[in-house]
Amino acid sequence: MPHSRVRKGLRLLTQPSFIAAAIRYKVAAAVEHLDAIRICEPNTLIDAGANKGQFSLAFRSVRPSSTIFAFEPLPDAAGIYEQLFAGDEAVIVARTALADAAGTAEFHVADRQDSSSLLSPGTGQELAFGVRTATVMQVPVRRLDECIDLDQLTSPIFLKVDVQGAELAVFEGCDNLHLIDFIYVELSFVELYEGQPLFYEVIDYLADRGFRVRGIFNQVVTHEFGPTQVDVLFDRTTKTGRS
Repeated sequence: MPHSRVRKGLRLLTQPSFIAAAIRYKVAAAVEHLDAIRICEPNTLIDAGANKGQFSLAFRSVRPSSTIFAFEPLPDAAGIYEQLFAGDEAVIVARTALADAAGTAEFHVADRQDSSSLLSPGTGQELAFGVRTATVMQVPVRRLDECIDLDQLTSPIFLKVDVQGAELAVFEGCDNLHLIDFIYVELSFVELYEGQPLFYEVIDYLADRGFRVRGIFNQVVTHEFGPTQVDVLFDRTTKTGRS
């Protein structure tokens, strides 16, 4: 992992916007995802689990004319995201979690906040990454269908999902998943959160809905479990005929 951190640090120095974000807001652009974004050439990003804007910042650097819809329930993280993109009218931030039903829900805030989740961190998360729940708070949850009319977005549409084990709830909250062109999601090979779906469960779920694996990126290997997590890019195998 040290070599990957060095590579990421060097890539962060390639863009003035990355340097400014790191200095002013302490936000490191998620440059490890740039290759996946470039492959897809999307015009719309839906950033589920946006945190402080790490992924959106990387996305914006290669797709400067795109529209971004971001969802982040943690108030502090959402506030930094809003500051980072202040003045960018093509970026819309909703301070909510995405799930399969609207309302409120318990959100498990981890001692490393980007590992927070609607699901409770399990023993696997503590063994692999030393992450535990620090506190629990109530957050609003909404269905993606309620937040965005997918049929009105400019394609290709790229849905990035980094919700720490709550992936299927995000998908279940979108009856029009077939209108999305690409899905990019962090998946686990071992249970890190209580009751989370694992790698092949999500693969099968999306395959049943017309998506196939396009690529695998950023595998994380831990001492405790070996291969532990990976980012998976899916594309839609059947086209809807939208422009």
